[in-house]
This record gives sequence, structure tokens and C-alpha cells, in this order.
Amino acid sequence: MSSEILGTEILGTIARIREEVCALHAELTRYQLVVWTAGNVSARVPGQELMVIKPSGVSYQDLTPEQMVVTDLYGVPVAGDATGEWGNPALSPSSDTAAHAYVYRHMPEVGGVVHTHSTYATAWAARGEAIPCVLTMMSDEFGGEIPVGPFALIGDDSIGHGIVETLKNSNSPAVLMQNHGPFTIGKDAKSAVKAAVMCEEVARTVHIARQLGDPIAIDQGHIESLYARYQNVYGQ
Repeated sequence: MSSEILGTEILGTIARIREEVCALHAELTRYQLVVWTAGNVSARVPGQELMVIKPSGVSYQDLTPEQMVVTDLYGVPVAGDATGEWGNPALSPSSDTAAHAYVYRHMPEVGGVVHTHSTYATAWAARGEAIPCVLTMMSDEFGGEIPVGPFALIGDDSIGHGIVETLKNSNSPAVLMQNHGPFTIGKDAKSAVKAAVMCEEVARTVHIARQLGDPIAIDQGHIESLYARYQNVYGQ
């Protein structure tokens, strides 16, 4: 697919999403979820078999919308980027692109994916341990525990497969990939970033609680009630 066969409206949508994805990376540094060039945000292009993702190995302070890479849902840069029409053709997409693309192919309701190596969530992932639901905040945001996904090597869609298999029967928008770190999903990229921020917050809080004693689990019925209220009633 090239920019020549995409309409003006779609090109405008892609430009908007590139700006949004670029700006959301600043939230990862703002909440100290990433270091150096690690981590990434991506977004689906609505109505198209396309996604926008951070380039590989570019410092966060140097990111620009034009550097965000447009790929198909198999992680292959589209012709517009390859020819330089949509940005710098020298930039390769994130090393996690295949994982993001797999999620979009198999979870059509997902519009945004985020990966970080945030300290506390990654510490739980290193232990291969789910974060138990012991906070009302977790009931609200995650509808239960934050689960652990299987160990998988970077480079192909194995990580994406693990994300999908772990989350397809879970309310949680976050998964702790064993020995790797958290991946989060959302209806759009902003929602996925929020889930990443909240995942790190509860990972830190529950870790501290365990240093003081055994956290008290929340009854499953209460979890379901809190989750339903937060998802359907809370807010404007």
C-alpha cells in the first residue's frame, strides 16, 4: 500500500495519529515508566490495516511526529514511509512492532498498545507473579489481578501471541510478560498509556504492602461490582 492510493482524509488521519503517538511518549517519561530508548506506544489507524509506532533506538527527547513509522498489521513499513513521503525512510520501526501488530490482528477492539519496562511492574514480571487484586483501584481499572504472560523472545510475534492468549479471557488491560515487562492495551493509544501508568502504580503499592504484611484480597463479588461501576457509571 502506498500513499498514492490512500485518500486525503486517510492521510490526514495518519498525520493526526502520528502527532498523538509522538506526544504520548512524553507521558512515559513524565511518569518514569521508561529509560533511555526502551518502551513504545502504538496506535491503530481506524478503518485501515495500518498502525503507527515509535521508531527503534531514537531518544525520547528527539522524537517528532514525522519520525513515527507507519506499518501494516504485520509490522512491514508501508510504501509511503519507504519512499520518505511520510517521514524519514532511514528509521526502522520499534523492535516490538511484530508483537503490537499481532495484537491488532487478533484483538480488533484494541486501538492502542504500550510497552514499558517500568520498575515495579517489571519486578513482578521477573518473578513471574501476577499482581493480586488487593486494591479498589485495581478492581476499577483491571477488574481483578494483573496476569502474567509466558516467556517469549523478542524479534517475532511470539510476544504478541502471549499477550493475546493471556488477555483474551481477562478484564485486565495489562499483562506482565515473564522476565520482560508490562504490555497494556486500550480502545486507543491514550487509554493504553493510562493503563501503563496505573499498572506501575498498583505494582508499586502492592509491593510496599507486602513488605508490611499480607495484603487482604478483595472478594470476587466486590471486584465485579466495582469494575462494573467504574467502567459504566464513573465519570462524566
